[in-house]
Amino acid sequence: MAYPGYGGYGGPPPGVPVQGMSMPGGPMGGPMGGPMGGAGPAGFPGYGAYPGNFAQPPVNDPMWSYFRAIAGQDGEIDSEELQRCLTQTGVSGTYTPFSLETCRIMIAMLDVDMTGKMGFNEFKELFAALNGWKQNFMMFDQDRSGTVEPHEMAQAVSSMGYRISPNTLNGIIKRYSKAGRIAFDDYVACCVKLRSLTDAFRRRDAMQQGAVNFQYDDFLQCTITI
Repeated sequence: MAYPGYGGYGGPPPGVPVQGMSMPGGPMGGPMGGPMGGAGPAGFPGYGAYPGNFAQPPVNDPMWSYFRAIAGQDGEIDSEELQRCLTQTGVSGTYTPFSLETCRIMIAMLDVDMTGKMGFNEFKELFAALNGWKQNFMMFDQDRSGTVEPHEMAQAVSSMGYRISPNTLNGIIKRYSKAGRIAFDDYVACCVKLRSLTDAFRRRDAMQQGAVNFQYDDFLQCTITI
């Protein structure tokens, strides 16, 4: 699939497949290096593995020691730890470092146990998703300004496989643009929200009809953290 968790509702997402994920130091830049394969849901069975005392460490996984150093004694990464991690590893490259709010919603995207923290498999999946988002962003940020224009944002959303109305697209642009342009940090925040809401909707649409009924509290739980 094009990027982990992406795709327009009701159909397979188009785009260039992500064959692997780069450790910090690969295309995203940073102090660590080494390839990391297996991007996408098939490569990450389950979420939040290896909590607490780091039981059952992965065999020959180049990201394990890095995750352990960041996570500390509790074995999970919170939003502040994630922000430091992404800043130190240079994931944003020449772009402005991710805000704490963006880090919070990135964790919320994968936080199925609602702990507000990220386990090892969640950490790996996030890096795979960030790799896909950055590749997509750079396709449209051709002048390397660190921003994209509204029409480029529309193309980026479409290229990820989302099929949304012009009104929804206008809402996205109003929400995430500053001075008429969308920065990488805000672009990632938008991608997180699109993925999270699409995933929540798809889980409830067992017949894949594009329509579901939400209870009020269920709706709040799906939207309040992102």
